[in-house]
Amino acid sequence: MREHLGFLRTSSAVVKVAAWIFLFLGVIGGLAIILGSVPAYAGDRWMGIIVLAIYAFLFFFLFLIAKIADLLIKIINEIKKE
Repeated sequence: MREHLGFLRTSSAVVKVAAWIFLFLGVIGGLAIILGSVPAYAGDRWMGIIVLAIYAFLFFFLFLIAKIADLLIKIINEIKKE
């Protein structure tokens, strides 16, 4: 178990960064569609809300995975103490 702690820490950090990047890009894209900056979706403002919802779900899903990895690290450390 001990040899997997470095991988878990690294993957948790990478997944958290990816989650924040997806959220940032989703907010930018969703707001661009809502404000009418994207010519293909100029008349369809609901598509912007759908994009925001999808990227928000993706953010929470990836952040949850990272938090589960952090929790697993804490559990492994507690088991090692005993």
